[in-house]
Amino acid sequence: MNSRPLRGKIDFVTNFKDKKVAVLGLGLEGEDVCRFLLQQKAKITVFDQKTASELGKIYQELKKKGVQFSLGKNYLQPGLTSFDFVFRSPGFHRFLSQIIQAEKKGVVITSATKLFFDLCPGKIIGVTGTKGKGTTATLIYEILKKAKKKIFLAGNIGESMLNLLPKLNKDSWVVLELSSFQLMDLDKSPQIAVVLFITSEHLDYHQDRDEYLQAKSNIVRHQKRKDYSIFNADDPISTSFAKLTSAQAFYFSRSKKVNGAYVKNKQIILGKEILGQTKDLKLRGEHNWDNVCAAVTAGFLAEAKIDSIKKVVFSFPGLEHRLELVRVKNKVSFYNDSFSTTPETAIAAIKAFHEPLILIAGGSEKGSDYSQLGQEIAKSSVKTLILIGKTVEQLRKVVNQAGFKGEIVFRPGEMKKIVEVAWKKSKPGDVILLSPACASFDMFKNYKDRGHQYKKSVANL
Repeated sequence: MNSRPLRGKIDFVTNFKDKKVAVLGLGLEGEDVCRFLLQQKAKITVFDQKTASELGKIYQELKKKGVQFSLGKNYLQPGLTSFDFVFRSPGFHRFLSQIIQAEKKGVVITSATKLFFDLCPGKIIGVTGTKGKGTTATLIYEILKKAKKKIFLAGNIGESMLNLLPKLNKDSWVVLELSSFQLMDLDKSPQIAVVLFITSEHLDYHQDRDEYLQAKSNIVRHQKRKDYSIFNADDPISTSFAKLTSAQAFYFSRSKKVNGAYVKNKQIILGKEILGQTKDLKLRGEHNWDNVCAAVTAGFLAEAKIDSIKKVVFSFPGLEHRLELVRVKNKVSFYNDSFSTTPETAIAAIKAFHEPLILIAGGSEKGSDYSQLGQEIAKSSVKTLILIGKTVEQLRKVVNQAGFKGEIVFRPGEMKKIVEVAWKKSKPGDVILLSPACASFDMFKNYKDRGHQYKKSVANL
């Protein structure tokens, strides 16, 4: 584990008025920080590798309000040692040399997430894990909304955290989806912490696996005895975090009875209460049983009634671009899983279906190992594989090595043509599934653009 000391707790008895503040990165979180600090009358300088023209309207807006900028290729060259505070966006590594140098000079290093934890007057439910965070966090939010709680959804989905602060009071609940980047230097933990399945990811960002796990574990490390933590009983990494917290531990499982919610005989059970059958869930795939059980446990610990939990769980359709049912045409179902940018998520999507599949996969390279995906495609119900993007040859190689007997179609063209080809190959009862297993940047702006183009093409059939 990384043993370097982390400084940066802010004394909020004094405010940010006239303080020199550096904001690293002008993404959504950076914008959120700037708007908050402008209200505080801080002296802000934004550091971003993008140019003014690339930043566009937000650059013009903030410039008019007195925000200074250091942009372009050498944006960090002026250094950070002259500031009182540095706000780090998730994309900036906590141990970046310029940040460490500033910290040694006494500069306070912080983030929007840390600031929110310090200022939030209500209770926080934090959700982390390698996959499923967004679905679980949204499901918890919907359960507590149905239960008439004063509930908000923020973090990587929902509202901006700092923009939320004026709306909150001591009776408020906030559900936060938290990545390892946001958790990395957190010195407070949520009142309810949910730890989903964890596997090694973002090792291009983190120094090593230990640093990644250290970051994730901060979601429970600073909890108090009266708090609750919820772990995946089927995942040894998630359950290993139980020894790091002072909170009361609960679990969820899709394979065994636990102190929390679990699946037994295809039934979702909370304590002694049978909530319903897994077949009645609108969420496809056994991997979503984890997300449902985790959300059910969190909702119950936040005092939602069983009736509210049941109504939400069995009507929840899932999130956009995550195994999203787009359309049924002539008994052919179209699913959009554009959020799938890794082999693991594509494998989970394929496993969610028993119907004959026409799978659209491929995209830009992330350095992934596709061998397991190839094996899953070969043994699954995939009858036609439509390969797109730069990873076509890699994917063709792994499916052929795995003995795939179906048809392979190579790079039909842009999304409109891809969907038309898939439609021509389909028969009533088939499922056409976009689950790329790859990033999108070779053909699309991002995974959302890819998903929207797919949905538009499907709608226009």
